[in-house]
Order: sequence, then C-alpha cells, then structure tokens
Amino acid sequence: MANSFTSRRHFVTTSMTALAGLAVVGSSAWAKPVAKADVIRLGMIGTGARGAGLATLIQKMPGIELVACCDNIPEHLQKGMSLAKKGAKAYTDYRKLLDDKSIDAVIIATPLYLHYPMAVAALQAGKHVYLEKSMTYDIPQAIDLVKKVRESNLIFQVGYQYRYYGLYHRVKEVIDQNWLGKITHFECQYNRNSNWRFPVSDPKLERAINWRMHREYCGGPLSELCAHEIDVVNFMLNAHPTKVVGLGGINYWKDGRDTFDNIRTVYDYPNGVKASVTSVLSNAYNGYSIRILGDKATVEILRDKAFIYAESTNNAKGTVDGVTGATLAVTTQGKGVELKFGEPGEEKLEPTTYALQDFFSCIKTKKQPISNVETGRDGSISIHMGNAAADTETVQFWKPEYAA
Repeated sequence: MANSFTSRRHFVTTSMTALAGLAVVGSSAWAKPVAKADVIRLGMIGTGARGAGLATLIQKMPGIELVACCDNIPEHLQKGMSLAKKGAKAYTDYRKLLDDKSIDAVIIATPLYLHYPMAVAALQAGKHVYLEKSMTYDIPQAIDLVKKVRESNLIFQVGYQYRYYGLYHRVKEVIDQNWLGKITHFECQYNRNSNWRFPVSDPKLERAINWRMHREYCGGPLSELCAHEIDVVNFMLNAHPTKVVGLGGINYWKDGRDTFDNIRTVYDYPNGVKASVTSVLSNAYNGYSIRILGDKATVEILRDKAFIYAESTNNAKGTVDGVTGATLAVTTQGKGVELKFGEPGEEKLEPTTYALQDFFSCIKTKKQPISNVETGRDGSISIHMGNAAADTETVQFWKPEYAA
C-alpha cells in the first residue's frame, strides 16, 4: 500500500491535466479582435453584488457587449451601468429589456424567487439564458423549466461555476482512477460567522436587499451557500440523492429572519454513499470545505486547492487507556499532498470566468453546457428536499417524476 500510494503521490505532484472539452482561455487570448457579426449582445437582469461581479468579468471578454442592465434598486442599476458598454440601456422592468430584439442573451442574477418567472420570460423572448444558482424556488418550477428549455432550442446554463474549474475536474479524475478506493462519504460545509446581512441605505429596501433572510424569497443557507457543494457531490458521483434527512433552526441570530441560521443534512446516494451538508452562520472555522472519504485515501477540497491523504493500514498496536491491542495512532492520515491541476504556466482565472466562457461558446457552437437545465434541476430538487427534511423532521425521498 505504501509503495502504491508513493507512486500515486509522485504522479499527483508532477502531472498536470488539461480539462477535456473545456475552452480554458487565458487573458492573453482575449486580445484577439472579434468580427462585429460575431459579437454577442448581452443583457444583465439583476446588478447587485453578484451581477456587478459578473459584469466586471465580462468587461475583459472580447466579443461580448453588455448593452442593457436592469435592477429596481437605483444604486445597483447605477453600478451595473458603470460596467456596461457605452450607450447601454437602463431598465427597472426586466420585461422591457427582454422586448429588445437586438439582445441575444441574458444573465439573470436576481433573488431566487424571481429565477423561474424571469427565465421563462427570457426563453419566450428567444434569449439564451445564464441563470444564477439555485435554479428554481421550488420543485414544480424545476420540473417545468426543464420542459420549457427542451422546447426552446436555446442555450440555458446554470451558474454552478465549479463544474468548469480545473480543480474539481482534477478531483473527479482522481476519483475515476480509483485513488480513493471505495468512496463512502462526503463531508461538506459552508460556514460563516456573520449575520449575513447587507447594509441598507433606505429602510424601505430592507427586504429587497436582505432577501436571504426570508423564506418567501429563498431557501436560506442551503440554497444560497450549500447549493454549490450539493452540485459538486452530484457532479462527482454522476447521480442525484435518493433521500435526505435534516435538522435546522434559528438559534443564534434572533433578528426577525425566518430562514435557518444553521442547517445539517445527510443525503443518501446510490450504493450507500452518504453526503453530509452543513451551514453554520455563527462560526467560520474552515469556512468552505469538502472532504471525500474513501477506504484508500481522502481528498480535502478548499477554495482553490485540494489535498490527498493516504489511509494507513499498518498502525502499531499497544496498550491505550488500559486496552491491550488498541491502535496507538488515532490519526491514520499522513501529510497531505496537494493535487496539481491545469497546464504548466497556465493563468489561473476566477472559476466564474470559465463558466461564462463556456456559456458564450455554447451560444456560438450550439453545444449543451456542462451545467445545464437537467443538472440544475437535480441540484434544485436536492436543496428543496433538504429544507423539507429539516422543516418536517422526516425523511424526504426522490420521486421518479422528478427526473422525467
């Protein structure tokens, strides 16, 4: 076992693998001129923190023109317009933006409860859609949106950017090559020590800006934070959960919110694989992490790095707490080895950049995005099942009609 893992460790440390099927383009390639006929005219619906972040990345991409922004919060709209093409149009009603026939595609970066109606309206208007996660507010919307996208013949991508990030493809490669052995568990957490609120300039805008605090707008930490990790588990296993249990509560931030300030769920996947998914808003230790547990090794994924730890099967025996023959070393892992990914010298970009590049590429090539309406549906349903399990304290089961 030791010799076998040493060879794996050497391979991990020295090999660098490109992402198959992804156009990973560095900023130097963005300087190439783009013919006017090939320019994609883009509208941004929702220019708050996430929308403005997307607009900032798009500024660096040739062949993409942000020609319209929509938001009903004045300072958000002003920020979006400052990042848009000169002469761009400003809207407070997204339906008027969609009426502009010169717009090819839209990015929807609004609160979760608006995702479905806006996405449906965009498809009806003939626009390609990049919809931020999570895909829909409830399960019926997720099922219906799949049908509408299939009927539209348009590109529809969901904003799970880690499906496009080389780090996660490297981990999946390690899994597929059986480095971890038999995988039994995923341990996922997305913790913060924060009330998760944003400052409000006008009290009338409190709910509009701090919509994450209210169930009528979203699913709380599970839909707004842990959604990425649930999608990662689905991606790594090429599956969706079969059932879930969960507990949640509002036990720390007594400030009028009605979304949980802590939630713990356990998802059951095919072959008995369990995935625990946790979010705590009163402690940020190890904030974001995913641990994948196999009987040969463990992978720990952090923000922009991952480490592999070999399992030791030859622990010395002795007397521990009066028990003869007990294992002397409680910790079975040695020092972690960092997983390298990407091409030598390749510029490491923000994961969302890769996702946006693929969206625009899919529009031109008519290929199906990696993060599409079907994978988005599975993520949304998984989230809703987890929240329902915590609300009712009962097991929630995946139903056959979910994946029709």
